[in-house]
Amino acid sequence: LGRLPIIAEDLGLITAEVEALRDSLGLPGMRVLQFAFGDESGTNCHWPHNYVKNCAAYTGTHDNETSRGWYEAARDKQQSEESWRRERSRAREYLGSDGTNIAWDMLRAIHASVANTCVVPMQDLLGLDASARMNTPGTPTGNWRWRLDRSLVTPELTERLTALTEIYGRG
Repeated sequence: LGRLPIIAEDLGLITAEVEALRDSLGLPGMRVLQFAFGDESGTNCHWPHNYVKNCAAYTGTHDNETSRGWYEAARDKQQSEESWRRERSRAREYLGSDGTNIAWDMLRAIHASVANTCVVPMQDLLGLDASARMNTPGTPTGNWRWRLDRSLVTPELTERLTALTEIYGRG
């Protein structure tokens, strides 16, 4: 196929055959930082220190909460209170964060990684909460309604992103 600008969505249950196909085609896989902190071992592929060069690093995707929304969310019914607290604590510890600007702390972590590509939702650049979530899979209404208010893209935001891009040699 040659080099194609395609990112393989290798999330969820991924078999060795899927990984082999992705790798044989030279396609970068996805690494989603929000998925790292539920793993106590620190060995899953979503921790930035485990990224491979040929991957696209995301703070989060269109199918999950904004990073701030994820961090501030109440625990879901499938997760114990203790597990929820440990997950947030691991995030703060790993990111060297007090949690007050978690989206930018996560943004910095993926930019500092070896990943060839970083993909950051606008909602995370803007530090928006759960009200700016793009999509909730399995929910038939209320999705894909968030729109960028151009006035939120300020010179200060542009300068901040430019500085981060330059610090980590991206761009």
